[in-house]
Amino acid sequence: MDFSVFRQRIQTIADRMGEISGEEVEVKVGEPATEEQIAAVEEQVGVKFPKSFRKVLLEFAADFDMYWDLPNEFELPDELSGIFSGDPHWDLGQMVRLEEDRKSRIENCFSNEEDEYDQIWHNKLAFSWVANGDQFAFDLDGSDDPQVIYLSHDDGDGHGYRLGTFLEFLDNWSRVAFAGSEDWQWIPFTEDEESGILAEGEEAKLFREVLGLDL
Repeated sequence: MDFSVFRQRIQTIADRMGEISGEEVEVKVGEPATEEQIAAVEEQVGVKFPKSFRKVLLEFAADFDMYWDLPNEFELPDELSGIFSGDPHWDLGQMVRLEEDRKSRIENCFSNEEDEYDQIWHNKLAFSWVANGDQFAFDLDGSDDPQVIYLSHDDGDGHGYRLGTFLEFLDNWSRVAFAGSEDWQWIPFTEDEESGILAEGEEAKLFREVLGLDL
């Protein structure tokens, strides 16, 4: 990924969503992480970070946050009508807390590894929270660049959806203006639980057209 292009894409989204909502969209892009900072968190969580996640932390930012929402009067086509906001974020400094939260949920809610729903919460590394209480995580499958997976705490339709490596996820998600983070907002841009976000799918193209976004 060309991070200069990614930065421009973020700014394009913020500018356009600000025009639509009539309010400035705040964007926070922190400084890149150092190897020492990453190693310290890896030691605390007991997991080596995925290759593409490490690349983003080192070459783009250790923390990133933005938020936009659509005004109530802004109408989207029926197939996209559940979309109302974009809320992407991660923060290296919060990952220990996120992992503690994931493990606590396993202990208290999803402890049965023989249960198909519960099992999805196991052997993961959480990296981002969702406003409704869900999480984005990495599926620790033994590869050096495991995929992003969505963890729902309350039977959400996106539970277990695999969204590609972190770089693939960011590239595709940013091309639908980071719709979400809740699963029902980005599911219209997927085909099934293995497809990831289809940035060149018909729904994605329609979404960009309606919003007047060139991404």
